[in-house]
Amino acid sequence: MAVAAVGAVLVPLLVLLLDGRAQSEVGVIERSGELLLRTGTPYLADPLTVTEYTPYLPGMALLGLPRALLGGSPLGDARLWCAAVFLLCVLRTVPAGRRLGAAALTVSPVVALPLCVSGVDLPLIGLCRLALVRAAERRPVAAGLALAAACSLKWTAWPALAVVTALLAVTAGRRAALRGVAVAVGAAAVAVLPVALRAPGPLVEQVFAFPTGRGRLPTPAASPLPGRLLADLGPPGWCAAVGLLLLAGLAVGASLVARPPRTAAAAAHRLALGLSAAFLLAPAGRFGYLALPLVLVLLSLSPSTSNAPSTASTASTANAPSAPCTPKAPNTPKGLPWAPPSSSPTTSRRARAASRPSSGPWPTASPATTSWSTPRPNRARSATTPLSRTR
Repeated sequence: MAVAAVGAVLVPLLVLLLDGRAQSEVGVIERSGELLLRTGTPYLADPLTVTEYTPYLPGMALLGLPRALLGGSPLGDARLWCAAVFLLCVLRTVPAGRRLGAAALTVSPVVALPLCVSGVDLPLIGLCRLALVRAAERRPVAAGLALAAACSLKWTAWPALAVVTALLAVTAGRRAALRGVAVAVGAAAVAVLPVALRAPGPLVEQVFAFPTGRGRLPTPAASPLPGRLLADLGPPGWCAAVGLLLLAGLAVGASLVARPPRTAAAAAHRLALGLSAAFLLAPAGRFGYLALPLVLVLLSLSPSTSNAPSTASTASTANAPSAPCTPKAPNTPKGLPWAPPSSSPTTSRRARAASRPSSGPWPTASPATTSWSTPRPNRARSATTPLSRTR
């Protein structure tokens, strides 16, 4: 595993860092951090080219602050900080002794490639996973904070709000679900509203209009997915793609009401289903966007999210008071001072006779037989019954 990590992640990332090469998203994040530090908003007022657009919410600019603070140092590269957020979230949700699967996923192409060249979706994936796991653990505040951090990065994380709410309602109750939603919405509003009030026009144009193909400049996200093919037919096709997107969202929402997820793994699968439908039916998209739901599903296979019983049921079972242990009374028939001997055929008659007390009445034979066979256990006899025979 160490050799795979070196060959798949460390060496390529180090070469790209020293050479200063990366996808355009890395430069966008770093520029947004510098703008946020200098002007209070991560958006240019009048972008002229596609690379001057910032199609992310203000929270993403925080990952670009190290570049503004450290200058040209390789440690200021935004890819390092995106990877750090992802790895920290994964480590916080996987047991210490069972991290081999998460390490294997990290060095796989589905994670290693974006980590080396871009990494823009990795913090979103890690925070969504953290929110789902905390919701399964009946921790609404922690789940809400993680969800707020994800929702302040990209609006594609907003569907996770409905999934986390449904999971909290099942594991912790409706009040806890409402508390988690309130924390998520409130914390996300604190992160986004100051910038939105300062530059509402650039935020709407660059974050919402541009990625959906309705901005002043065409979006480079033009993979031939179903939604994009419909949007290329003109305004009616664009409206059809948006309509199908809304219907898919309603279908996923109805499934959350009819059959809410009860574990973090089931919630991750439901979120991945909704995101996949959104990426396929969006008027503009890329095949690379589908890596987000794929990594969510693969992470859900780790031990911390694949347990069948929910945390709530486990906790309630563990905290339930145990019933007092009462010693079982000997199975002695009423009226006899000693337990009846065993009727096993391997027990000799002499051994059975030796086990009887030396004094006291002998048990009577069965009224239906004159045999001296040992009576069956647990059959009560009256101590006053006259003896039919004596030895």
